[in-house]
Amino acid sequence: MLGITAMRPINLPEPPSGFSSMPKFFDGAVRRAVVIGNGFAGAENQCMGLVRALGLSDRHSLYRVTRPHGGINRWLHWLPVSVHKMLDSVIRRLCGNSRFQASKIGISSVLEADAYHIATMARETFHKDGPLLVVASGRDTIPVASSIKRLAPENVFVVQIQHPRVRLNRFDLVITPRHDYFPLTPEGRRQIPWFLRKWVTPWEPPGSNVFLTMGALHLADSNTLRTAASSWHDELAALPKPLLVVNVGGPTGNCCYGVDLAKQLVVMLQNVLWSCGTIRISFSRRTPAKIANILVKEFATNPKVHIWDGEGPNPHMGHLAWADAFVITADSVSMLSEACSTGKPVYVIGAELCTWKFANFQNSLRKQGVTRPFTGKENMSESWSYPPLNDTAEAASQVIAALAQRGWTIHT
Repeated sequence: MLGITAMRPINLPEPPSGFSSMPKFFDGAVRRAVVIGNGFAGAENQCMGLVRALGLSDRHSLYRVTRPHGGINRWLHWLPVSVHKMLDSVIRRLCGNSRFQASKIGISSVLEADAYHIATMARETFHKDGPLLVVASGRDTIPVASSIKRLAPENVFVVQIQHPRVRLNRFDLVITPRHDYFPLTPEGRRQIPWFLRKWVTPWEPPGSNVFLTMGALHLADSNTLRTAASSWHDELAALPKPLLVVNVGGPTGNCCYGVDLAKQLVVMLQNVLWSCGTIRISFSRRTPAKIANILVKEFATNPKVHIWDGEGPNPHMGHLAWADAFVITADSVSMLSEACSTGKPVYVIGAELCTWKFANFQNSLRKQGVTRPFTGKENMSESWSYPPLNDTAEAASQVIAALAQRGWTIHT
């Protein structure tokens, strides 16, 4: 009888250093994201904040939906993007280098958002790189994001931030502020003439693929603020306390104001100046010069007040990290959402000027004790607190839960 010799184990060579083999079987892990932006910080920062909260900040690509600029194009932004581009092409052919031609704004390093290209990439790399997370925000991004889902439904997970005003089944998840559903409330319906109601969206309550937030998503998470606190330590840490940060935005269609509010703000700041160690004032890109000039003229020479002139690094994140309290104009949902995520006192000026759903947003913040009206009678050394808004982290948790329903996870 022949003896049986045990088979000697076969030692395979080690893979070269730095080589990373893909799993033999698809593991359902999301390893990459695509952000569809519109060139506006308010929209793109919401996408970036969500991507960062999901741990994909170093594994995402940014694409943008762009519109023609310059000349008559400033009056055509109400058109759908595709129609706007077609009309611009016709105008340029007819008018050549006339004043109606789009201006040259330079070559952008950000790729143009092309739904077919992104969907094809998602399908072709699915088994190698896993599902593609697509995050979009802004009206112009809606056709692109919904087309990506239509072209590659089995390979992508599409998140649309802010209510898209179209059928929500075109997206896997919609993340939108609660006040976007104000038209469905009794108060909202009272403000809409009956003959316009069928044209005002949304038409129905939020479904299972809708996640409601209090405010806007943003980048000001705890890690970012810790980094900002360190980066701005030398400039802000030694300032006399309390440090009051004043963020001034600009009038909008639903929160209209002018120089009268600026003058009111000047008087109120003068009244609380005695209780402040330092006041730092910042303006946004939307702040009209006539409003900024009123504050600059009044406080430019005051040793307690520093006004950021727009030159050098933007101190916004440093202000969020080091401020003891905030005064913010009511027009900006983003600035308010960021400040209200710190748990520090937030005073609002101009809330009574907001209309429609933005008045509803202001009322909600105030009822929850997150903000208070700025009256000019405050003692800024007396602090108060509230449970900070945590919309971005909560939205990220909702994305993870929705992915799990498809058997997918976020690769960490």
